[in-house]
Amino acid sequence: MNQSSCFQNNLVDLSNAPWTMHEFFAGSGLVAYGLKGMFKPIWANDISEQKAAVYKENFGDGYFKLDDIKNINGKNLPFANLSWASFPCQDLSLAGSLGGIHASRSGLVWEWLRVLDEMPNKPKILLLENVLGLLSTNGGDNYRALHMSLVERGYRCGAIVLNASHFVPQSRPRVFVIAVQKECEIPEEIVRNEPCWLHNKVAVKLGKNLPDWIWWYTEKPARRKMTLKDVVEEQTQFDKDEALRLVPPRHQQKLDMLDTVYATGYRRTRNGKQQLELRFDGIAGCLRTPEGGSSKQYLVVKKDGTAHARLLTVRETARLMGAPDSFKLPGSQNDGYKAMGDAVAKPVAEFLGKRFLAKIAEAVYQ
Repeated sequence: MNQSSCFQNNLVDLSNAPWTMHEFFAGSGLVAYGLKGMFKPIWANDISEQKAAVYKENFGDGYFKLDDIKNINGKNLPFANLSWASFPCQDLSLAGSLGGIHASRSGLVWEWLRVLDEMPNKPKILLLENVLGLLSTNGGDNYRALHMSLVERGYRCGAIVLNASHFVPQSRPRVFVIAVQKECEIPEEIVRNEPCWLHNKVAVKLGKNLPDWIWWYTEKPARRKMTLKDVVEEQTQFDKDEALRLVPPRHQQKLDMLDTVYATGYRRTRNGKQQLELRFDGIAGCLRTPEGGSSKQYLVVKKDGTAHARLLTVRETARLMGAPDSFKLPGSQNDGYKAMGDAVAKPVAEFLGKRFLAKIAEAVYQ
């Protein structure tokens, strides 16, 4: 689709970039949005019709393939400089089944590797994204299996942990595995011989005992200025005040002490009783997909001595993911919650692109 068509259809134009990318498990496209100007997606794939609708509404459908990854053949894909795979987290998440990296959902990463094997010319740069459980579950064996599979395919790699809270008021720590073909030179400025702020204790332990591990390095981002209050749609009606009865006593005491409060919370069951547990640090809890009664996050606002509650709006969740208000969210509220709850925060992808991926591409694709 040419630029004039993009303009006419009010689409985000991602075509102006020096390098190309495959976007596996593409979801709503916030990764591609974050890498705008660095990597243009020339092929993207997801199995979810709702997420595909969001992706196509914002970026068009010229290169998006709605299909099960099991039906994808790497021989049919155009060459790309980068392959990004945000593979399913359910079997690695503490909130999920903990079935591990070989279970049915998180195990789709092996399908991605199969597709990679089928490519006649593999990308020199790979990035995989998942939850912290990728490193910690099963004593680290889930990550070890993935790491060794990349090494066997001729890549060096290392895992870093980055929280979206550096950029947006949402606690969303995620693991990013950056892999580069072994024969490629990596810029000295983005590697060290030891761990840094990007490595938690589990990553440090793994890195010290795995072959071909890279200690990725960059300076910390500037301190975030945005707070939870900045994403709130102030005109939205509060319609869940009955949930305030579920606030536990220790949180109610804090709520009573403060004059003005913007807090979020999830309903949880403690000792057989439902509670609405709040956080008062100016950031939201990690967004989730809308599955089950406790998966949607509440907003509690107290002003002039009176507190009210409601669910976060879909637009507020998009803002918590760093998406601009121009980002379109077609479909139902649940569709919007799902599109954002499963996504990679846009500024996180942008940070990784600028600090690592673009610099690697400049070095390896000279």
